[in-house]
Amino acid sequence: MGLARRGEVLWEPDRALRERTALVRFERFIAERHGLEFGGDYHALWRWSVEALEDFWQAIWDFFAVHATTPPSAVLAERKMPGACWFPGARLNYADHVFRAWEGRETATALHAYSETRPPATVTWGELRALVARIRAGLRAAGVGPGDRVCAYMPNVPETVAAFLATASLGAVWSSAAPEFGVRAVLDRFAQIEPKVLLAIDGYRYGGRDFDRLDAVRALAENLPTLGAVYVLGYLRGEPRIADIPRARRWDELVAVEEPLACEAVAFDHPLWVLYSSGTTGLPKAIVHGHGGILLEHLKKMHLHTDLRPGDRFFWFTTTGWMMWNFLVSGLLAGSELVLYDGNPAYPDTLALWRLADEVGITCFGTSAAFIHACMKAGAKPGRELSLAALRSVGSTGSPLSPEGFVWVYEEVKRDLWLFSTSGGTDVCSAFVGGVPTLPVWCGELQARALGAKVEAFDEQGRSVVGQVGELVITEPMPSMPVCFWNDPDGSRYRQSYFDVYPGVWRHGDWIEITPRGSAVIYGRSDATINRQGVRMGTSEIYRAVLAVDEVEDALVVDVPRGDGESWMPLFVVLRDGVELDDELQARIRKRVREDCSPRHVPDAIYQVEAIPRTLSGKTLEVPVKRILMGTPPERAASRESLSDPEAFDRFVAFLETLPAVQNAR
Repeated sequence: MGLARRGEVLWEPDRALRERTALVRFERFIAERHGLEFGGDYHALWRWSVEALEDFWQAIWDFFAVHATTPPSAVLAERKMPGACWFPGARLNYADHVFRAWEGRETATALHAYSETRPPATVTWGELRALVARIRAGLRAAGVGPGDRVCAYMPNVPETVAAFLATASLGAVWSSAAPEFGVRAVLDRFAQIEPKVLLAIDGYRYGGRDFDRLDAVRALAENLPTLGAVYVLGYLRGEPRIADIPRARRWDELVAVEEPLACEAVAFDHPLWVLYSSGTTGLPKAIVHGHGGILLEHLKKMHLHTDLRPGDRFFWFTTTGWMMWNFLVSGLLAGSELVLYDGNPAYPDTLALWRLADEVGITCFGTSAAFIHACMKAGAKPGRELSLAALRSVGSTGSPLSPEGFVWVYEEVKRDLWLFSTSGGTDVCSAFVGGVPTLPVWCGELQARALGAKVEAFDEQGRSVVGQVGELVITEPMPSMPVCFWNDPDGSRYRQSYFDVYPGVWRHGDWIEITPRGSAVIYGRSDATINRQGVRMGTSEIYRAVLAVDEVEDALVVDVPRGDGESWMPLFVVLRDGVELDDELQARIRKRVREDCSPRHVPDAIYQVEAIPRTLSGKTLEVPVKRILMGTPPERAASRESLSDPEAFDRFVAFLETLPAVQNAR
């Protein structure tokens, strides 16, 4: 592999490629409307987009011909954070816009579905629309109306896409979790929003093994008292055994009635879905996004930044428990064909997804930095073993992609390729730094800040800096920022999550460097949320699982980035007197985390310690411990004055000093 030098140009679009992009057409649209000439300078266009916010978002509305049954009275009634009021008075529907552009093209392909559990299948736009209408009718029969919640414990399959669109068409509120999530993790999410209907599967196949989920579905049904119905899809076995599941019905009953599809016009900020982003304490944050904000943001992202076109085959490896699933579904807004995959991305080997890309003719292949690094470590050479003729772009997200990862893509996948590394968040269900199809690709860097997203790096004094690492902040509102958090009537938790450090400025929790040429480098989380392979899990959720093991009295977990783009997740436990951390106990701890949280959050190593260091307020020292494991001297990682027991901290540090991770970091 060639030497990876950060900032080296690895690829640059030629003039013909630039001219084909929707971004160039949008720039000309702005020039004609406002008399502005940017001369192809993306960064000048970006500056205008974040300074003339109202003109920019009105231009997005008009350029993409957003349809509202009632027009808005303004673009931005209040330009503040939090509390920005976008397009007041407008009434529209996200699902309506998915199908609006495809009237008369019923035979065109909308979905390609691949999984370990079923044979491959395609779904046309006409078939998708009919399925959405059937599910909508079934949900209405179950009493679902505007504002009611529909939760899905479903994989990335056509039925899930259709169920989401049906929910949105009713003005009901969608929320999903991947079937691999344990019951406790799912209840911590769904119980907050009190769903009326649960959609679930009987089981799935992953890595060649079958996983029955009917016991989990039964536990969910028993512990979600607001449910009026549970519809179970026979995904693994065809005829699921549902007799002992409260209020359970077969999937066939949900789709029994055929009727035309209609879409309920709702307010711009009417809830579309609830996503979950975990903090280090308490339950996962239940983040509510609105129809209009997501519609505008995803029209912008799919067309202008991901450069999707009708007929493109758009793939992103994701589960329904990650915001990238919601992002993937929005590819329908661009008229592209979605490629869905449910299964192990490395089964039977690391070329599995690349073979899928070759066979299906995927044009935009979305994945995670962890997947790219895993392929690199395994010595995979997809470009040498496969044609990949249709592949035009590769997207990477979930964690920073190392310079070596950039070089691997160009050397081992395809040289004539647009690689865009992106960074954003569940909080806005988008990437606010990342791909720009008209710019060069610089090794190890994200190409630019997204239009309409005023991303800056703040130093310790809260000053905007360029060329140095700072806190990633957003200093102007975006339409896709949360409408609210669920069960946060006074907005206090929302404000504390993003605006407690810089009042009126969104602090995201990542370290970022904005380079002098306008590109960016992400250095990972500035808080302690565990992000494994793109799936965030709060440490409180992991502790809940670990402490459920009788022998464990206290615990601390951190996720430490490594130079190769991977991470190392050690768990430190305090055990009951007389108990030793043997192999059997370690296996039970890992099993509990796997079942209650997710397989991705099983610790890489477990260590027994005397005590967990805490602050005066009782919080575990996650960030200081992470810094020590990355090589920061203990005296700089934590202030002894802030500790409840400095001697316990000293003993813990002495133990850390024996670990190879610390010794190697030094």
